[in-house]
Formats: sequence, structure tokens, C-alpha cells
Amino acid sequence: MSFIKTIMGWALLGLGLIIIFYCLYSSFNIFTANTEAPQVFTTEQGESVLPSGGGGPQEQLERTIQEQLRGILPTDSIFTLLNLAAWSIFAGILIFGGAQVSSLGIKLIK
Repeated sequence: MSFIKTIMGWALLGLGLIIIFYCLYSSFNIFTANTEAPQVFTTEQGESVLPSGGGGPQEQLERTIQEQLRGILPTDSIFTLLNLAAWSIFAGILIFGGAQVSSLGIKLIK
């Protein structure tokens, strides 16, 4: 029985380490732009918030402000930041889970 516990412990330790290292490797590839982050948040292209007609001075002012804001902070960058944050949270959960699996494996080995 002790032999089986030892084998299971080593298997769980290895599985936990594989989970942790795979998560770290994937995160490294995502943050160095070798692969793209999973797309949890997306934007719909071609939609305009304001009507394209001439309109009055208020609509022209709103349209000008919207164009200036797009120049400073493009819409895609917000969704990219949200996707990176979502991946970071998921990676944290995976690393925590891998640590728990490895911890259980270490307990079985002892």
C-alpha cells in the first residue's frame, strides 16, 4: 500500500509541476506577443456611437471629442488589456491549482 501511495504522490507532484510550467510558458508566449491572448472580450467593428449626419454644434463637438479620444486610446487597446487581465486571472487560478495538486503529491510521498 505504501508503494502505491508513493507512486501516486510522484504522479501528482509531476502533474502539478506540469500544470504550473505549462501555464508559465503560455503566459510568457502571450506577454511576449508570440501568441495571442484568448479572446474573452471582443469589439464589433463598424459601429458608430454618434450619427454621421451634419447635426448641430453639440453633435459636432461630441464627434470631435470621440475622434480625439480614439487617437489617444484606441478601442482595441482596451479590449486587449481586458483580455490580458482575464488571462492573468486564469493563469493565477491554474498556478494555484497546480500548487495544490503538487502539495497533495508531496503529502502522499511523505
